Parts: sequence; C-alpha cells; structure tokens
Amino acid sequence: MSSSQVSAEPAALRRGEPGFRPVAIGLFFAGFTTFALLYATQPLLPALVGAYGVSPGTASLSVSVTTAALAIGVIPASALSERWGRRPVMVWSLTAAVVFGVAAAAAPGFGLLLVLRALEGLALAGLPAVGMAYLADEIHGDHLGAAMGLYVAGNSVGGFGGRLVTSALADLTGSWRWALAGIALVSAACLAAFATVLPASRRFRPTRVGVRALLGEARSHLADPVLRRLYAVGLLVMGVFVCAYNYVTFLLLGPPFRLPALVVGFVFVLYAVGTATSTRAGRLADRVGTRPVVLGAAGIAAVGAVAMLASWVAVVVAGLALLTVGFFAAHTVASSWVGRRAEHGRAVASGLYLAAYYVGSSVGGTLGGVAFGLAGWPATVGFMVVLLALAAVTAWPLRPAARPVRG
Repeated sequence: MSSSQVSAEPAALRRGEPGFRPVAIGLFFAGFTTFALLYATQPLLPALVGAYGVSPGTASLSVSVTTAALAIGVIPASALSERWGRRPVMVWSLTAAVVFGVAAAAAPGFGLLLVLRALEGLALAGLPAVGMAYLADEIHGDHLGAAMGLYVAGNSVGGFGGRLVTSALADLTGSWRWALAGIALVSAACLAAFATVLPASRRFRPTRVGVRALLGEARSHLADPVLRRLYAVGLLVMGVFVCAYNYVTFLLLGPPFRLPALVVGFVFVLYAVGTATSTRAGRLADRVGTRPVVLGAAGIAAVGAVAMLASWVAVVVAGLALLTVGFFAAHTVASSWVGRRAEHGRAVASGLYLAAYYVGSSVGGTLGGVAFGLAGWPATVGFMVVLLALAAVTAWPLRPAARPVRG
C-alpha cells in the first residue's frame, strides 16, 4: 500500500467521537437479533419434550443443531465478508435467519424443525465473527474493549429479551409455535433498526480470499499459542453457560420448586446482568489485562454453579446470576483480545473464535443433558464446574507480558 493510500485511510474511531455511537448501537441491535433467534427454543424445551415425547437431551438438539451449524458456517461467512464487505454480509445473513425462524414455527414435525433450525444457524453464521471484525476495523484499539462490550451487551439483551418474549408468548397463547413466530417478528424489527443505524465500513478494503489463502490464514492463527488459548476459553465458558440455561428450566419446573412456567421464564432476565458486566469487563481488561479478568470470571461462575445445588430457589437464582456474570466477563475480554491480537485476517481470527465458541455451545448443551438424564441436576453442576476449571487452567499461561498485538 502506498503512502498516499495510508494517509487517505480514515482514522480509527475513539469513544466520544461522532461516528463511534452509530457503530456501537448498530452492532447492539445485531447482537440482540442474533441471540434472540439463536436460542429461541431454549425456554421451550419442556414444551418440546411434551409435544414430541422426547427426552430433555433430545429436545436440546433444537438448540445444539443451530449453534453447530453456526460454528460450521462462520469461517466461510468470514471469508465472504473479506470479499463483499462486512455490512452486506451481516444484513443478508440476519434477513435469511429471520425467514428460517418464521418457517421453523410452522414445521409439522420435530425432524423438520431441526433442519430449519440448522439452516437458521447457518444463516446466523454471517453475523458474529463479521461483527467482531467490523469493530476491529473501525474502532481504535484502546477503545475496542468498550465497543466490544456494548456488542456483547446486545447479545445479552437479546438473550434474556428473546427468551422472555418467547416464554411469555408460549404462556399466553399456549403454543410454542406462536412463541417462535413472535420472536422471529421481533427480530425482524431489530434487523430493520440495525440496517438503518449501522454505517458503511470506512476502513475496510476488500480482498479476494481463495480456499488456499483461507486455510493459510486459519493455520497462521492456530499457530499462535495465545489465540489457541483464547479459542479454548471461549469454547469452555460457552459450554457452561448454555448447559446452565438449557436445564435450569427443568430444575425449577420440577420438585421441590414446581414453579409456574411463566415465572420460570423470567429467570432469563438474569441475562440483564450480562449487559452491565460485558461493558465493564471490557473496560477493566483495557486497564489491567485479559488474564486476571478471565481467571476471576471463571472463579465467580464456579461459585455460582455450586450455589445452584441449594434447595432454596433464591439461592439457585443468585447462583445463576453469578454464573452469568462470570460468563459474560470471560467472553467479552477473550473475544476483544482476539480482535487485537490478530495482525491480519481479522475476520478469520474472529471466525475461529466463534467456531470454537459455538462448538462449546453444542457440545456443552448436549453433554449437560446426558449428565442430567443419567444422574440429575448434581451431575450437570459437576460437569459445569469441570469445564470452568479447565477454562482457568487454559487461561493461566496468558501472562500480562503477552500483551495484545495491535492490528
């Protein structure tokens, strides 16, 4: 690139500058839409068990196939964004996901529901990694943690808002189908807001990415020991998070709690603590580094998981809140460090992180159901604590000296 091209490139945005807010708000809506659609069936798992006569672990496949398909599609979608641009790929991906979400509500059988949910996950693959790469392109490195925090906050609001709307609609209409259709329509409105607010890329330069070049980028990132550890942290903490929310509904609906379904639906409001946690954790990591925040987050989540063994509903809910805080803190700082660490191929680097992250969702959610079916809730809690211990061991070698590389 010539010196004239370098000088003509717009400066990266800092917090407080005019262009920073539209970027952050636009990605907030994108995060909301993604998580609202991705986990739309999670609060409906007991209803699917009753409707189809399947086990809780089998019903959880309606979540796992979606996240698995996203994990498969995230790298190809990242490559498309390198050629066609970040914003177009994100807009078209969310549009397709909304269409498949509406179709899933009308699926006549469980098998077709799984197929449509998998297609929905494949469509959503064009958003998470590309959104992270968009932020890494447009936002100055010193302020990336805060911007990434707001993006992840959109994920958390979509997580609890989507699940709350779905639970409420299911309770009011008595139909999980109307619940799925309703959250798809809410997501369509958020998609319109996202497409309206998010500005076009200012610093992105398209490049052709062939299969050989794509594999070369992936090998380069996987050769970096810091990135490998960050990918593993994302996989492990996401497995814990999805496992907890998949099966806590069965815990609270059954003995000794036997809470009403609508009341249990409100447990997803705990995602709101992720909104505050993600933005503050991102800023804290900007000051003290990623390693201490990740280790602290894993410890907090483990305390929360153990607390959920209590026979008092208030303690169970408090434990789930702590687990949620720990998850969002760890995910925010790990994902922002990936964007900073990668000197090239940021979309591919982010794609690898998200692929690992959603593999964790699929595997953790499914294996947690196996544990739940074999030995009940205590086995599921033990499974989550083991994953959190592995996350802490994985993050421990990330010494403060290994500072993020500014891309």
